[in-house]
Amino acid sequence: MTLAQEAPVGDMVRQWRGRRRRSQLDVAVAANLSARHLSFIETGRSRPSPDMIERLCEELDVPLRDRNRIHLAAGFAPAHSERPLADLGEAGTAVDALLAGQEPYPAMAVNVRWELLAGNRSALAAFGDVSPVLLEPPVNVLRSTLHPDGLAHRLGNYTQWRSHVVRRVRRQLDRTAAPGLAELLAEIQSYPIPLGKDAVLGEPGDPIIPMLLHTDLGPLRLLYTLTVFGAARDVTMDEIAVESFFPADAPSRQLLQRLAGDEPSAAVVP
Repeated sequence: MTLAQEAPVGDMVRQWRGRRRRSQLDVAVAANLSARHLSFIETGRSRPSPDMIERLCEELDVPLRDRNRIHLAAGFAPAHSERPLADLGEAGTAVDALLAGQEPYPAMAVNVRWELLAGNRSALAAFGDVSPVLLEPPVNVLRSTLHPDGLAHRLGNYTQWRSHVVRRVRRQLDRTAAPGLAELLAEIQSYPIPLGKDAVLGEPGDPIIPMLLHTDLGPLRLLYTLTVFGAARDVTMDEIAVESFFPADAPSRQLLQRLAGDEPSAAVVP
């Protein structure tokens, strides 16, 4: 049984404890209850209160979406809202500020399934020659980047970059157990490697592996950072991340500035 399926509340708690590789005693002490009480919860002999569910979920770092499932399994209403990005008030405004402030460098807001929620002008321009089929909502950023009909032919170090993405998604799947991630991971691993796109960038001592993207104006080497929101109480905010790209060298910095002066569709062309 997967975490995304309906299950008794005790099974869900036990599965998350197992995922975090924590003992009953360890979790019980940290959550301020007895190991006996936790055992009763996991075996269904005791139903946890909403407060107890939150204490256990905090200790086990359970994502808010799955916390809501645990509340429902225990017979309670979901404890955490899930609103569209546009309805998140100042938090949504903060996302807009991060995206706008990153110009002329690309930046995108994505959810835990790597679906595009918003992007600045520079980021959206990069998808100019991606197949329209891949750009039908919800747009998956990893699929659009690595799929043969996406930007695969633009990635000079495709094999190296895909290996990095696979490791990243595996870690994310282990941490979140988000529905759809396992299928996305298998799909990415099934993509064929484009001919001549197996360059390896960087030296063993380099701190970061860049992504090499070929544009009509020349090669573009990019680094990225990830911004997440702390103390999230809404499912959308808990799952959102802003991925910001930066030039990995001076020529790439100059190229990004040149691309920023073009129309979006001209940034990456066939």
